[in-house]
Amino acid sequence: MPRVPNLLPHPLLSLLLLLLWLLLNNSVSAGQLLLGTLFAVLIPLFTRRFWPQPANLRHPGRAFRFMGRVLWDIIVANFAVARIVLGPSSAIRPVFVRVPLDLEGEVAITVLMSVISLTPGTITADLDDERSHVLVHALSEHDPDELVREIKKRYESVVKEIFLC
Repeated sequence: MPRVPNLLPHPLLSLLLLLLWLLLNNSVSAGQLLLGTLFAVLIPLFTRRFWPQPANLRHPGRAFRFMGRVLWDIIVANFAVARIVLGPSSAIRPVFVRVPLDLEGEVAITVLMSVISLTPGTITADLDDERSHVLVHALSEHDPDELVREIKKRYESVVKEIFLC
């Protein structure tokens, strides 16, 4: 018997896409629901080949708390970066640091690298071929070792708890 393709390969992603569509359009009309549902089904279908492995969440509840932490850190970092940029140029001390990774799995590593890049003042610059270190550029850092400890404690340890790593 031929196998029927799964119309929702990533159901949580589909739900998130539908909700985001409705929020962005600020409408729950029949037309927006239909169009949002169409996108919520088609986007995961067309992108499933780009998903190397399923994202296995061990603790989805922690993922929501983590998102709150990251949003807060983004807000705080925006003010810190504004203070650095608008202050004296001597306050800018750019640095590259290598952060050793304890994560396994492409999705978990991608989440960590995305969080680092989304937080103003830092950006991921490179992931080594063995996927054991990530190179991070910081706009201004007085103690590079402290930056590494902060990334590992505040972000990597939580990502490791959330995903099956």
